[in-house]
Amino acid sequence: MNALNLLAAENTSTITWIVGIVVFLGVLVFFAVFARYAGLWVQCKMTNAQISFPNLVIMTIKKVNPTIIVRCKIMAIQAGVTRHYDISTRDLEAHYLAGGNVPNVIRALIAAQRAKIELDWQAAQAIDLAGRDILDAVRTSVYPKVIDCPDPRKSNSTLDAVAGDGIQLNVRARVTVRTNLKQLVGGATEETVIARVGQGIVQAIGSTESYKKVLENPDKISQIVLDEGLEKQTAYTIVSIDIADIDVGENIGARLQADHAEAEMRVAQAKAEQRRADQKAREQEMVALTQENRAKVVLAEAKVPEAIADAFRTKNIGLMDYYELKNVQADTKMRDSIATPERESTSAT
Repeated sequence: MNALNLLAAENTSTITWIVGIVVFLGVLVFFAVFARYAGLWVQCKMTNAQISFPNLVIMTIKKVNPTIIVRCKIMAIQAGVTRHYDISTRDLEAHYLAGGNVPNVIRALIAAQRAKIELDWQAAQAIDLAGRDILDAVRTSVYPKVIDCPDPRKSNSTLDAVAGDGIQLNVRARVTVRTNLKQLVGGATEETVIARVGQGIVQAIGSTESYKKVLENPDKISQIVLDEGLEKQTAYTIVSIDIADIDVGENIGARLQADHAEAEMRVAQAKAEQRRADQKAREQEMVALTQENRAKVVLAEAKVPEAIADAFRTKNIGLMDYYELKNVQADTKMRDSIATPERESTSAT
């Protein structure tokens, strides 16, 4: 009986130790968790952020950074953003889990509210998730941004335009833009604005009769380009277009006329060369025809002795007639030999 009581006492002591260890470990875990989230929980209580202690623990379980959520919620409450927009803790957590930049969105909403710019929570989320810097967009809405046209980092330092009189003008412009938050999602970027402004300046200068008018009144070119509404379907609103610098370049019109005249001269030379080649070919044809006719004469002269022999056989001519013919031929040959030096000397002269 005593042995049983002793065994029971030992079991009770063991259970007591186990329970004590479990309680001690539980207390350690509680204090560790409390120490981690105590500071954030106190901030929530003092700022009326309405985030409970269990919610802070659950955020960590959901892989949400509670520090970011608490600070953003406190910023929104202190700035009065929550009075205008219904932003709950779950909304902040959802945007964080979606990969958004929660502090940037809250700061953008605060800046928009202070500047009296229309921007709600849903639009700010969409812009941020689209990859745009919403805070920079709000800042650009408050403080307009200046863009160089053309962009010296990506192209030539000037825009090359030709006036109506053929004089080239090298232009540099500066475009002042303000972000259009309503078209920020899906709107074209700075590159499109620069390209449109450059095209407008080149077109406006090209429609001017003389480069002197452009130099006299460059603001007219800016106004023409500004009136075209180049900011359509872009993320910006063009405030102003200022011509920063204009330099007179080459006389493109004169160079084109010189090139045209040179081209016409080459065409005329080609035609003259063609005519010369045709005449040369014609000359060679005449030489060949002369040789052919001479060959015919030689052939005809070769038939003369045959004709004379045939005349002897048919008794159409006599011996005296033959000698008379030979005398005529000798006389003609002598006259040709006398006249030949005179022709040669005349041709040499």
